[in-house]
Amino acid sequence: MTVADLRPNMSHWQERVDLAAAFRWTARLNFHEAVANHFSLAVNDDGTRFLINPNQMHFSRIRASDLLDLDANDPTAMEGPDAPDPTAWGLHGALHRRVPHARCAMHVHSIHATVLSTLADSRLLPIDQNTATFFDRYVIDEHYGGLAFEEEGERCAALFSDPKKKVMIMGNHGIMVIGETVAETFNRMYYFERAAETYIRALQTGQKLRVLSDEIAEKTASELDDYPGQDHRHLAELKAILDSEGSTYAQ
Repeated sequence: MTVADLRPNMSHWQERVDLAAAFRWTARLNFHEAVANHFSLAVNDDGTRFLINPNQMHFSRIRASDLLDLDANDPTAMEGPDAPDPTAWGLHGALHRRVPHARCAMHVHSIHATVLSTLADSRLLPIDQNTATFFDRYVIDEHYGGLAFEEEGERCAALFSDPKKKVMIMGNHGIMVIGETVAETFNRMYYFERAAETYIRALQTGQKLRVLSDEIAEKTASELDDYPGQDHRHLAELKAILDSEGSTYAQ
């Protein structure tokens, strides 16, 4: 008998399991920020109903059954003992109201992506395969306005107007990564942090960078856009590792 069998009233069980696994592995990678940061996943057709992590629960402890099920159009969501973190509601509520193609959204303050966000020029230049993955596929927010309560969340959501651009470099803040599924979004977040690390470390050498041409960068990004199944295999392997360790994520 599975946990899903024991919780017949808990909907979207597989989505919950995938999202919980992403939380656990993000903590293992040290991409998280104490008990802050948030992931969400839309579970209805128009994207306005979504799962999100409980208020200030550490990523390393989150289980599938812990996830909140919220309606982005329900202003009472911030009432009661199970209300989400106010900044989670501000950022993710706005995304799921305003950006239908943002089915999944992952916001972290991972170190190298955040360092990139603090540079006066926060572009990620295509200097290797990972950085080229994101060529012309991110937007830079250059107008940080403080904690991401509702007004700030609405402003940020408006920047995701181009469906091709699925990473927001949140100036002076961190990153927001969006996608269709947990697997796709987690994979994108993972590789963006790897790309940012490569770029920041290259800058630290003080040497002149060997930057790819726009033509080759776009070719590389397009090839990786169409690369078959890596994101799903990536998450499946992470879940297999967690399962082998007896993790409680899928409870």
